[in-house]
Amino acid sequence: MNGLARVCWITAPIFAVLGMAFGLFMAASGDHTLAPAHGHLNLLGWVTIALYGTFYTLVPHAAESRLAKLQVLLAVAGVVLIVPGIAMAILGKGEGLAKVGSLIILGGMLLFVIVAVRASGRAAARA
Repeated sequence: MNGLARVCWITAPIFAVLGMAFGLFMAASGDHTLAPAHGHLNLLGWVTIALYGTFYTLVPHAAESRLAKLQVLLAVAGVVLIVPGIAMAILGKGEGLAKVGSLIILGGMLLFVIVAVRASGRAAARA
């Protein structure tokens, strides 16, 4: 497994554990006010990062570029910012962090599109 896939496969389960703990906390308290933040942590942190890890495991040459490394960095940083940002927005403490996190995550996904297209072109050229 290449280093970038490994980063994804370590980071995604950490986000999953945090998401599960967050969900358990909400269930135990009976307060589900922050459910949107919990949902984003699970979807963007666990599922999306795990899918990136799957791609970089199955297409290892795609993980070699600096663009791919930047893509994963943006994806992880975006999750770290958007989840508390959503919680802050729900609690009426401003939407700025959620907006910044959203833009960073979008940037990471756009970079992923570029990485995937380049990797598919490279694979097609080999065939």
